[in-house]
Amino acid sequence: MKKIVLFFLAASLAVLTACNDENDNFSVPAVSVPEPAFAEFGKTIELEFNYTAEAGFKSSAVTAVNGTAQILADGESGSKSGTVTISFTAGTQAGAGSVVLTVLDKEDRPATGTAVVSVLAEQIVYNVEGNIFENTTWKSGKVYILKNRVAVVSGVTLTIEPGVIVKGEAGTGANATALIVARGARLMAEGTAASPIIFTSVADEIMPGQIASPNLDPTLNGLWGGVLVLGNAPVSASASSVQIEGIPPSDQNGLYGGSDANDNSGVIRYISIRHGGANIGEGNEINGLTLGGVGSGTVIENVEVVSNQDDGIEFFGGTVNVKNAIVWNVGDDAIDTDQAWAGTLDNFIVICGSETDHALEIDGPEGSLMAAHAVKNGTIKGSTASELGDFRDGARGTFSNLYFFGFPDPAAEGRGDLSLSGDKTLSSYQNGHLTFSNLQITLAGGVELSSVFKNGTAAHAIAVETGAATTGADKSAFTGWSWADASGEITNF
Repeated sequence: MKKIVLFFLAASLAVLTACNDENDNFSVPAVSVPEPAFAEFGKTIELEFNYTAEAGFKSSAVTAVNGTAQILADGESGSKSGTVTISFTAGTQAGAGSVVLTVLDKEDRPATGTAVVSVLAEQIVYNVEGNIFENTTWKSGKVYILKNRVAVVSGVTLTIEPGVIVKGEAGTGANATALIVARGARLMAEGTAASPIIFTSVADEIMPGQIASPNLDPTLNGLWGGVLVLGNAPVSASASSVQIEGIPPSDQNGLYGGSDANDNSGVIRYISIRHGGANIGEGNEINGLTLGGVGSGTVIENVEVVSNQDDGIEFFGGTVNVKNAIVWNVGDDAIDTDQAWAGTLDNFIVICGSETDHALEIDGPEGSLMAAHAVKNGTIKGSTASELGDFRDGARGTFSNLYFFGFPDPAAEGRGDLSLSGDKTLSSYQNGHLTFSNLQITLAGGVELSSVFKNGTAAHAIAVETGAATTGADKSAFTGWSWADASGEITNF
């Protein structure tokens, strides 16, 4: 009899052991949480949590801080994955809130996920999901999220008040987010030194009243698109009207160029554009600030571009003037001019980053229009990856009162020079269509002026010791409102 009992005990233990071994093969459940959300006092929002439970879903429970929560749609019993939908009703205390979801599997093993909810006295975050077809104002103290490519269409004015934060969702290709001011439209983005307007990525946790990002480094780029202003001023291209780079040809809001040199696309003052340059195709990124055929009736002053994957500011023809511009840490060219832009860039700072190609890339006309521009009063800090400038394809213009420093020895690095590329550009220089004056540079040790300034341009340059430059930008124009200033990047300029 004892042998029979022992046999059954052993068999039972073997079955239990086999079951436990089988259960041990199941992964513990997991809960993924939604992105941080916002809710006004007393308002209800919905949150979706996703779960996995290899042993099968059993139950869930929810708790909340600074509000109340309940389960609207629970997981399916026995399911290995699914979604639990929660409603959260905000409390009446501004600040951080949270929703905690706990999921149990069939083995009573828990998994917990915490969603962050900011409770606000009033709505401050608004989604923008389509083109703007009527006059619109984005209000101070608010955050506007571009969910896709948004165009202000012809005949419409978008007004952006001081202190507004505009954030672009992530996206590449045709889904890259950007703000386009189409021909015939106007952007009235008039920030102030105390309350600049900031364009950035949705990944940036910055909120109205802040200057520096609390979570993103100023080296991150390509997180969204950028800002494009397009007008009816003349351009030197294959036609009087062409499609801007960075915008698919199917979007007619991307056309620029015309015959009105005095065209007015609005006013841009005290804006900072950050972390942009999303790629829409091979070698086709969006610039931080693109100005295509923008007329002289447009006012652009006190602008900053930080960490754009492509160029910082690029001019495609037009006659617009820009005053007080700072470009920091871009992935291609800081200042790029094309298609016979005929305006003036006055008082600017360039801070080259580890991937910046040219501080200045100056291209010549592409059509019959032979206009030229002026670039003056600039301070340009180099990096080991950067060149002072490349003047190409018959470039035209006047370049004066520029101070360069921080560039490498061209002989050692293959970078760090200013060159005139191609016979068309050399001819433009020799015929007086491309001129230089009062160029100053602090050279790397042992470097000769002529090895930096190529093709005879050394005749217009002098070497100065650190701190001895008598030309360049007035950095006071950038203090108080730019991220570069808040980060101490221009302290020693």
